Amino acid sequence: MKKMMKKLVAGAALTMAAFGAFAADPIKVGSVLSVTGPAAFLGDPELKTLQQYVEEVNKKGGVLGRPLQLVHYDDGSDANKANGFAKRLIDDDKVDVIVGGTTTGATMSMVPLVEKAGVPFISLAGAVVIVDPVKKFVFKTPHTDRMAAEKVFEDMKKRGISKVALLSETSGFGQSGKKETEGVAAKYGITLVASETYGPKDTDMSPQLTKIKTTPGVQAVFIFGLGQGPAIATKNYKQLGVTLPLYHAHGVASEEFIKLAGPAAEGVRLPAAALLIADKLPANDPQKKVAVDYTKAFQDKWKTDVSTFGGHAYDGLMIALDAFKRAGSTDKAKVRDAIEATKGYVGTGGVVNMSATDHMGLDLSAFRMLEIKNGDWSLAQ
Repeated sequence: MKKMMKKLVAGAALTMAAFGAFAADPIKVGSVLSVTGPAAFLGDPELKTLQQYVEEVNKKGGVLGRPLQLVHYDDGSDANKANGFAKRLIDDDKVDVIVGGTTTGATMSMVPLVEKAGVPFISLAGAVVIVDPVKKFVFKTPHTDRMAAEKVFEDMKKRGISKVALLSETSGFGQSGKKETEGVAAKYGITLVASETYGPKDTDMSPQLTKIKTTPGVQAVFIFGLGQGPAIATKNYKQLGVTLPLYHAHGVASEEFIKLAGPAAEGVRLPAAALLIADKLPANDPQKKVAVDYTKAFQDKWKTDVSTFGGHAYDGLMIALDAFKRAGSTDKAKVRDAIEATKGYVGTGGVVNMSATDHMGLDLSAFRMLEIKNGDWSLAQ
C-alpha cells in the first residue's frame, strides 16, 4: 500500500511539474491520428508537431492562464477505430477541441459525433467532402482534393496536355479525389482517357499501369492517393519504362515520399504547400517566416525532415488556440464561432480566411506547383 501511495504521489508530482505553476484546470486538446499503419508518414509528424507546440505554449504560460493538455489516440489508419476514439475524447476525456483526423475516412467517421456533441473539430485530412457541404462544428487546414486536381490541370494546360490517365486509391481520400478530378476536368479542357484504381495496401500497381501505358492517346498520368501506395506506383511506373509526365496529388507532400520512391520520383510534379520549399521562397513571401521558423523548430527537435502534414497540425493547433483567446473562454459554441471568424491567419498551408460558407479558408493560390529535381523539391517551371 505504501509503495502504491509513493507511486501516486510521484505521479502527481510529475503532473504538477509538467504544468509548472499553473493553478487552473488544463485546456484539453483532443486528437485522433494515424501514427501507425499505411498513413503513418502523415500521422507521425502530425503527432510530433502537436506534442512540440503544446509543450512550447505551456512554457510560455499556456492559453487564458491555463495549461494545455494533449489527449491523443492512434487509430492505426483504421477509420472504425477513429470513431471509437472520438467517442472517448468527447464522452470520457471531455476535450475542449479536437485537432486531427489524419485521413478522410477517419475524419468522416468522427464528424457525426462532433456535430452531435457540439465539439469544435479541425481536421487534418484532404477531401473536400469534409467541409462541403459546411458542417457547423467541422473545419480543416489542408488544401482540398478538388483544389489539387485544379492545380494539376492548370499546369497540364500550360504544357499542352489534354488527354490524361487517372490512377486513384480506393481509400476515402482517393475516392473523393477521383470524383473531384472527374468533376473539374472539362473546366480545364482535360479528357480522362483511362481510369484505374488500387487498394491502400496493394504492393504492386503494374497491371493497372500497364493498361494505362497501352491506352491510345495518353499524354500524362495523374496518381491520386496517400501513404505508401503512390510511392510503389511511382516505382512501378519507372520499372515499366513509362516516360509520360507523372503527376501526384498533395497526399505525397513529404520527404518520406521521395525516400520511398527513390530515383523513380525524379521529375514528378505535384501541388503542395509552400512549407516544402521554405528556404526557396522569396523574402517578401508572406509565408516565408512561418514556414522557415516551423521547419527549423521541427528539425531541431526531432532531427528529421518536415512534411506538409506536420504543417497542417501546426496550423490546426494555432487556429484553435487563437480562437480560445478571441473567445476569451473554452465555451465550445464561442470557440466554434471564433474559428469560423478566422481572418488573415498566415500558416504553413497558406493565408486562411474562413467564413460561414468556407470552413477551410484557402484559395488556389495557397498551392505551389512543385517538381522533384535531384531528389529534392523545387518550384515547377
